[in-house]
Amino acid sequence: MAALARWCVTHRLLAVLLWLLALGGASAAAGVMGTSYSNDYEVPGTESGRATQLLGAAFPGLGGDSNTIVWHTERGSVRDTGVELRTGEMLGRVAKLPGVSSVVSPYAAEGAEQISADGRTAYARITFDRQADDIPHSQARALVSTATSVEGAQKGLEVELGGSAVALTEAASAHTAEIVGVAVAAVVLFLVFGSFAAGLLPIATALVSVGTAYAGIVLLGHVMTVADFAPMLGLLIGLGVGIDYALFIVVRHRKGLQRGLTVPEAAANAVATTGRAVLFAGATVCIALLGMLILRLGFLNGVAIAASLTVVLTVAASVTLLPALLSCIGTRALSRRQRARLAAHGPQPERPTGFAVRWSLFVERRPKLLGAVATVVMLVLALPTFALHLGTSDQGNNPATATTRKAYDRLAEGFGPGVNGPLTLVAHLDSAADRLALDQLPDALRTTEGVASVGPLVLNGSGNTALLTVVPESSPQSRHTSDLVDRLRDDVLPAAATGTSLAVYVGGVTASYDDFADIIVGKLPLFVGVVIALGSLLLLLAFRSVGIPLKAALMNVAAVASSFGVVVAIFQWGWGSELLGLGSAGPIEPFLPVIMVSVLFGLSMDYQVFLVSRMYEEWLETGDNARAVRVGLSETGRVINSAAVIMISVFLAFVLSGDRVIAMFGIALATAVALDAFVLRTLLVPALMHLLGGANWWLPRAVDRWLPRISIEAPDSHENEAPDSPEGAKIPVPREDEHTPSAR
Repeated sequence: MAALARWCVTHRLLAVLLWLLALGGASAAAGVMGTSYSNDYEVPGTESGRATQLLGAAFPGLGGDSNTIVWHTERGSVRDTGVELRTGEMLGRVAKLPGVSSVVSPYAAEGAEQISADGRTAYARITFDRQADDIPHSQARALVSTATSVEGAQKGLEVELGGSAVALTEAASAHTAEIVGVAVAAVVLFLVFGSFAAGLLPIATALVSVGTAYAGIVLLGHVMTVADFAPMLGLLIGLGVGIDYALFIVVRHRKGLQRGLTVPEAAANAVATTGRAVLFAGATVCIALLGMLILRLGFLNGVAIAASLTVVLTVAASVTLLPALLSCIGTRALSRRQRARLAAHGPQPERPTGFAVRWSLFVERRPKLLGAVATVVMLVLALPTFALHLGTSDQGNNPATATTRKAYDRLAEGFGPGVNGPLTLVAHLDSAADRLALDQLPDALRTTEGVASVGPLVLNGSGNTALLTVVPESSPQSRHTSDLVDRLRDDVLPAAATGTSLAVYVGGVTASYDDFADIIVGKLPLFVGVVIALGSLLLLLAFRSVGIPLKAALMNVAAVASSFGVVVAIFQWGWGSELLGLGSAGPIEPFLPVIMVSVLFGLSMDYQVFLVSRMYEEWLETGDNARAVRVGLSETGRVINSAAVIMISVFLAFVLSGDRVIAMFGIALATAVALDAFVLRTLLVPALMHLLGGANWWLPRAVDRWLPRISIEAPDSHENEAPDSPEGAKIPVPREDEHTPSAR
C-alpha cells in the first residue's frame, strides 16, 4: 500500500489523467451503446414462469408491454357522440405510432367490457411490440402526448395513462438527488475540515469513481440481466461509501501534516495505514453484496455485480486518485488556523478533546444504563418488521400527482381494483377431454371466492393452447389477490382438470411477484447465514477474538431489523409516505430484503472496523480493556459521526429521485447508518465492551495458532512521535486520557 501511494504521489498528474481517461472512456462507450436494463422477475421452474413461456410461444402477438389509456367525464357519458368521435380519432393516431402493435377500443366488440357501468369511465388497451425495458422513451412520450391531446378538444374530459411504458416518462430527468446529496456532503466536509480544498477532495474522488462505475453498469447491462434501478443503487452506495472512505484517509493525512510530516510522507502514510482499513471495509461490503450470487437468481446477480463494481472503484480511487490529489493541494489540506499554528509553534499532536472525550468517559461510567436504553430503542424500531408483507407495489402506490396513479384510481373506481392486475391463466390442451374440461372452467371460476369477472376463452391458431383472463375483486398488491392465486392453484384448477391431462398455469404480474417472493423467502435464511459467517470470519482474522465477531453479527442484525421496521412503517403502513411524495401505502418489494441485507451488513461492518481497529491497537499496546475502549471511542467517534452525517445526507437525498424502490433503499440505508453510528457503535458496542472486560479479546490458543495473521491497519511509525522536535529527539504523543484526571 505504501509503495502504491508513493507512486501515485510521485506521478500525481499521470494518476489523475488515468482516472479521467477511465471516466471519459467508459462514459463515451456507454453513450454509444445505450442502456439495456431488464426487470425480469421470472424464475425458471415456477408456475408463473411456465405460464409466460407458454403464452409467448403460443401467442407471440401478446408478448409486448400492455398499457392503458383511461378517460373519464363528470358530465354525460363516454358513449356521447362527441366523446366517442374524438377519442376514436385519438386511438386511430395511437395505432399508427411506432412500436404500437395493437389497440383495443372500448367502442369495439372485443372491448365492450371496457366501459364502466355508470358510463363515465372507459379505457383502451395499448400493446407495444416489445417489453417496457426495450421501448425507447421517445415512443412512450409519443403515446402520452397523443393520448392527452384529446383533453383540449373535448371540454370536461380527463385523460390519464397507465402501464410500464408510460411510467418511463415519469422518471426524474434531472439528477436532483445526487446534486442535493453531494451539496450537503460538501457543507459537512467543510465544517469538519475548515478547509475548502480538503472538503472538496473526498467529493471529487467519489464523483470520478462513481461516474466511472455508472458507465460500467450501463455497459454491464448488455452482457447480463441488470435491473433498471441498479445504476441508481450504485450511485447511492458509491457516493456514500466513496465520500466516507476518502474522509477517513484525509483525516489521517491531516494528522500527519500536523505532526510535521511532509505532504508526500503524510499522503503515503495515510494510505499505508487508514488505506488498509478502507481496503478491508470495501472487501466486506463486496463480500456481502456478492453473497446474493448464492441465490442463483439472474435478476439479483446483475444488481450484486453492479453494486460491487461501484464499491471496488470507490476503494481504488480512495487509495490511488486521492493521494495524488492530496499531493496537489499541499498543506491546504489544513485549515488556515492550523497552518498558522503549525508555522508558529511547529509540529504538535492532535489530541482528542471536547465532547468526544466526555462522551467516552460517560459511557464508561454508565455502561449498563446506556446499554439498556440503546437496546430498547433498537427493539422498538424493529417491532414493525414482524408485519413485513412482501409483494408487488403497483402504480396505485405512485405519487397522487402521477398520471399512472390517476389512471389506476380511475380504473379502480369504475371497474373495481382487480382490473389493474388481472390474472392470466394459460392452458395446454392434449385431447378432446382437455377441451371439454376447459370449456367448463370459466363457470367454475366465476363462482370462486375473490373472482370479480372472467374473460372469454381465447385459443391459439393450432388449438393446443388457451388463454383466459381472470379479474380479482382485490387490487394486485392485496393479500386477498395472493390468496386467490393460491386458491386457484391448490383447489380450483386441479379440481377442474381431474381425470384429464389438462394443465392450467396461473401467470400475470401478481403471480410472478408471489413466486419470486416465495423463492426469496425460502433462500433468505441460507443467504443471511452465509453473509454473517463470512463477515464474522473476516473480523475473527483481523481482531483475533471470538467476542468481536459475535457482537458485530448481533449489531448488524439489529441495524437491519430496525431499519426494516422504519421502512415498513413508512412504505407499508403509510406513515408519512404521501407527505414525503412517496405515494400511498403498499407492500415491500420482494427483492428488497436480500439487497438491503447485503448492503446494510457491508456498511455496518465499515464502522465496526474503523472503531474496533483503534481499540484493538490500544489493547495490544496496554492490555487494558477499559483504556482501549475509552481511547478508541474518543479518537474515532467524531470521525465516525461526521462520516455518518455525510452518508445519511446522501442516502436521504435519494428520496427525491421520484422512484419508490430507490426511496426505500435511501430511507433504509439512512436509518441503518444513523442507528449504527449514533446508537450501536458509539453507545451499545462500547457499553457491552466495558461490561465484558478482557473477555472481548479472548481466543482459544489452538485457534490462535491455526489462524493466519492479517493486519487491517499497518503500524504507523510516525503516530507517536513528532519528527521535527527542536532537539531532533522523538517526543512521545500523550494519550488524551493521560491528561484527564477522571480517566485515571
